[in-house]
Amino acid sequence: MRHLRRLHTGAIRAAAILPAALLAGTLATASPAPLLRTPAGSKTPTAPNPSDLDPPTTPSSDTAAVAQSAPSAAVAVTPRTDGVLYERSVRLNRQDRNVVRTGPGDGFAIKGVFEKGRTFTVIAKSGDWYNIRLSDTETGWIHASLCEEFDDFSDLEFRPNPRLFSRVGSFVLTAQVGGYSFDRKSNSLELGGRVGYYLLDFLEVEGGLTWTHVSRPLETVESLFNLRLEEEKFHMVFYNLNLTVELLPGRQMVPFITGGAGSTILQGSAEATINFGAGTRLYLGKKTAMRWEVRNYRFSSGDDTSRRSNSNFEIVLGTSFLL
Repeated sequence: MRHLRRLHTGAIRAAAILPAALLAGTLATASPAPLLRTPAGSKTPTAPNPSDLDPPTTPSSDTAAVAQSAPSAAVAVTPRTDGVLYERSVRLNRQDRNVVRTGPGDGFAIKGVFEKGRTFTVIAKSGDWYNIRLSDTETGWIHASLCEEFDDFSDLEFRPNPRLFSRVGSFVLTAQVGGYSFDRKSNSLELGGRVGYYLLDFLEVEGGLTWTHVSRPLETVESLFNLRLEEEKFHMVFYNLNLTVELLPGRQMVPFITGGAGSTILQGSAEATINFGAGTRLYLGKKTAMRWEVRNYRFSSGDDTSRRSNSNFEIVLGTSFLL
């Protein structure tokens, strides 16, 4: 009986200890935190050794590639110390054909191939790769070994109007041909030339020399007494010094007014002459212009007993050259 009673008691104890041991093993396996250890002969637990802990996780190569592809700094517009904004650009200058990719690396797809000398605006930079603007809707990446960086001031460049420029200090040579009306009764061909100099953009001083051959027909002055002016043919030369004021200086088409004084040589005498007129220059280029004008010459002629006033008109067309 005693033997059977001892066996029964041991079975009960084993049944009670086994579930507790299984539960303790399960908790030890599931808990990620290390347990504090108590060294032998000590009642104070100590912290675990760092070497017993799990090693720190390191990022994968895919994660590093994504981090590397992020732009490091945007350089599209850079403020200068004087407050002016300008763009950073790159110029392809290493090879005849340069590859632009979709991302900052040789493993990215090819976006396009561009010739040497092309320039692009820089949007951002990642390491040795430039993010460049290919068009209004497309961008790409180019390696620094294929290009050089420079500051683009093209938007700040002053571009003057090509039709508006200064002519101060320029000489003007003009050759002209036209018609001359002597005393409103004789029309003749005239040939001449002028030399001018621009004192200001709107003010020109010029000297001219012109020749014509006057052929005046027979004229009856008084029929009662049969007074007539005989037919006359003679050469006439006149020269003058004028001031010309341009009304729209520096343009392609320039209207002007002019006036001055000089002398007219006819029939062996020289007569003081004043003149005034108006005209227009049409500049075909910066150095060449067409010129037409109308001018009135006033002077007196004849001997001391029978002097008369002359009002002669000329209409001329000429070509001017700026020196």
